[in-house]
Amino acid sequence: SAENQHENREATMKKIGGAMGGLAAIAKGEKEYDAEVVKTSLTTIKEQIAVFPTFFPPGSEKDDEEASPKIWENKADFEAKAAKLGADADALLAQLPADKAAVGAAMGTLGQDCAACHESYRIKKN
Repeated sequence: SAENQHENREATMKKIGGAMGGLAAIAKGEKEYDAEVVKTSLTTIKEQIAVFPTFFPPGSEKDDEEASPKIWENKADFEAKAAKLGADADALLAQLPADKAAVGAAMGTLGQDCAACHESYRIKKN
């Protein structure tokens, strides 16, 4: 239904944000490199972004101060941007970043995907 999609969107983005945070801690050297953490983080991003576009059904435009109306005007592009993040996370899972530097490079790729979508489709709350 179009009701309460805001909560689904927020929960999904919190999980993706947490996964990005786990990768960032390794990339910055705050945490030791841990292949399991890298794998779990990338898996979370891949799985969560796959369902994310389903939380924007027609009629749910008014749910959310952060979701731009452009999402519904450019649904195919919005879905393509989400799919790119999923595909990049999947490729990184297939060739797991093996050290701190590789995790940093992976963060660069994923961060660009996140930014590309947020710049177009997210309204920043004050």
